[in-house]
Amino acid sequence: MATLAGRPVDRPAVNFYEIGGLHMDPVDPNPLNVYNDPSWRPLLEMAEQHTDLIRMRSPVRAHSHEAWSAEAGASSSPRGEFFRTERYLDAGRQMTRTTVTVGRRVMTSLTRRDPDLDTVWTAEHLFKSTDDVRAYLELPDEVFAETIDVTPLIAEEEALGDRGIVMVDTEDPLCAAATLLSMQDFTIFAMTENALCHRLLEKHARYIQRRTEEVARQLPGRLWRIYGPEYATEPYLPPGLFAEYVVRYTGPMVQAIRDSGGFARVHVHGRIRNILDHVVGMGADALDPIEPPPQGDVELDFVRQEYGKELVLFGNLEIADIENMEPKAFEQIVRKTVADGTRGDGRGFVLMPSSAPYGRTISTRTMTNYETIVSVIEGL
Repeated sequence: MATLAGRPVDRPAVNFYEIGGLHMDPVDPNPLNVYNDPSWRPLLEMAEQHTDLIRMRSPVRAHSHEAWSAEAGASSSPRGEFFRTERYLDAGRQMTRTTVTVGRRVMTSLTRRDPDLDTVWTAEHLFKSTDDVRAYLELPDEVFAETIDVTPLIAEEEALGDRGIVMVDTEDPLCAAATLLSMQDFTIFAMTENALCHRLLEKHARYIQRRTEEVARQLPGRLWRIYGPEYATEPYLPPGLFAEYVVRYTGPMVQAIRDSGGFARVHVHGRIRNILDHVVGMGADALDPIEPPPQGDVELDFVRQEYGKELVLFGNLEIADIENMEPKAFEQIVRKTVADGTRGDGRGFVLMPSSAPYGRTISTRTMTNYETIVSVIEGL
């Protein structure tokens, strides 16, 4: 919290992002739970014992990062008239088919989760045409009503004590809209159907903004992560559309969070150089994960020098390096990242990977490189 507020700290904070952030249960015997593999336990324990924990939690759904779920966070009664969800197993994979019926129009989506990977693949997106978008817009707003419950977040804070904090984790309207289309369809839609895209964003913004304002009122002064703005970054969309599709709809979320004394952290993977002014302009307090080239297009040292007084910087260790780089070479990367993230004057820096492994086993090299992240910080 001192880092977020720009106050002096005894050392840079270190966080493993999803590890120690998301729900990862090493004893759950569910065959889809990759974290019950014995190779995960030392890494999970290291996160709990040696990092600055940031629990990623949602007041409307069990798993905060699964905002693309067709039924996530919604109350059941009005939604059941239009949405139907079917789950089944196919060769050990969990399949989820969602059917949305609006008048005579029927739209379907299909997702798949494999037993050895903790991620959800979308095999079929809900929208296949602009007519699907128009039909979806006819859904009454009551369909998107949510039950907000902050008591689990408060209980988590009490359990953590001074070992870490709870971060309110939320999608923005762009994320809610873009995930309804395949990426190639979304980019064309966003560039050629400007008015219709705004209507879709406005529909999602209504319930997401209400949620943001209510949770900010009930949980003032907390850190938030807002994910989704990366859908409007290069090479997908030009910076001008970032202003239209992110600043216009995510900006009010940032303002509501800050009005409550909270801190708004914006999550943007990939190429961020040409949208940094927009991120600062809409009042964000922090930015992650600031990926180094070639995954990103800007060095951490540049972001620190040009924007470090306005933004707390989270990053910028690439997960691919953690999993694949020879340990001695990786140690040099970690030391350079700490130096670049703390050089000169700045609001604050948190050493953090860009993501986390999502496979069933943790290799010896991966574990060694995570140990290096901690040892470099603890040695300062």
